[in-house]
Amino acid sequence: MRIDRTHTLALARLDLGEVLRSRWLVFCLGLYALLAVLFLLVGLRESTVLGFTGLGRVLLSMSHALVLLLPLLALSATAQVINRAQDDGTLELLFSHPVTRAEYFVGVTAVRFGVLLVPFVALMLLVAVIGWLGLGSAVTWGFLGRSLLVCGALIWAYTGCGLAVSTYVRNQAKAVMVLLGTWVLSVALLDFLLIGVMLQWRLNPRSVFLLAALNPVESARLALLSSAEQSLSVLGPVGFYLAHRVGATSLLLLGTLWPLLLGAAAWSLALRRFSRQDLT
Repeated sequence: MRIDRTHTLALARLDLGEVLRSRWLVFCLGLYALLAVLFLLVGLRESTVLGFTGLGRVLLSMSHALVLLLPLLALSATAQVINRAQDDGTLELLFSHPVTRAEYFVGVTAVRFGVLLVPFVALMLLVAVIGWLGLGSAVTWGFLGRSLLVCGALIWAYTGCGLAVSTYVRNQAKAVMVLLGTWVLSVALLDFLLIGVMLQWRLNPRSVFLLAALNPVESARLALLSSAEQSLSVLGPVGFYLAHRVGATSLLLLGTLWPLLLGAAAWSLALRRFSRQDLT
C-alpha cells in the first residue's frame, strides 16, 4: 500500500481546515483550559494526597480527570468523520482526484489525533511552568512525563476506536449512540461493573486485575496511580498484589502498550474496511 506524502499532507490540511471551521478545536482548548484553571485554584493548597503536595497534586488530579475525559473527546472527534463525508458527497469529490483511500485515511487520522494530543501536551507543560515559575512549586517532571505518555496512548486508543465506529456504522445517529455506549462502558460503568462482579463471585486480586486491565482506561489509571504511590495501598488487597507481583514499571508499560496496541488494531480494521467499502 503506497502512500504519497504530498497527497497525505494536502488531505490533512483540508481536514484541519474543516476542524477549524467547526470550532471543535476551540471547544477542546477551552475545556482543557477550564480544567487547568480549576485544578490550579483548588489543588495548590497545602494538603497531602498520595504523597503529593502543591503542583504534584494538581498534575495528579488533572491526569485522572483527563483519563476519563480524553476517551470521550477522541470518540466525538472521529466517530462521525468518515460516515459524514460519505453522506455529504465529500469522498466522491475527493476521490475524483488522483488520491487514494489510504492517503485520505492517514491524513484524517493525523489531524484528529494531533488536535487532541498537541493541546493536551501544551496544557500540561503550561500548568507545570506556571506552577514552577509563578507559584514557586516544584515540578514532578517524572510524573509529568509518565502522564503525557499514558494519556497520549489513551488518546490514540480511542482515536482508532472512533475511526472504526465511523467506518463500520454508516448512519451518523447510530454512530453517536455507539460512541456514547463505548464511553459509558469504558468509563462511567467501569467501577460499578467491577464492584458488582467482585460482590457476586468474590474474585481473587489477580482476576480483578486482569478484568480491569482489559479496559484501556483502567490500565491507564493504574499506571498513573502507580507512578504517584508505588505501594498502591489505596487499592487494598488488589493494590498489595499489584505492588509486589506486578510492579510500577510493568503497570506503566501496561498502561502505555495496551492502549497503543488496541488503537493500532482498531485503526487497522477501520482502514481495511474503508479501503473495501462502497463510498456511495
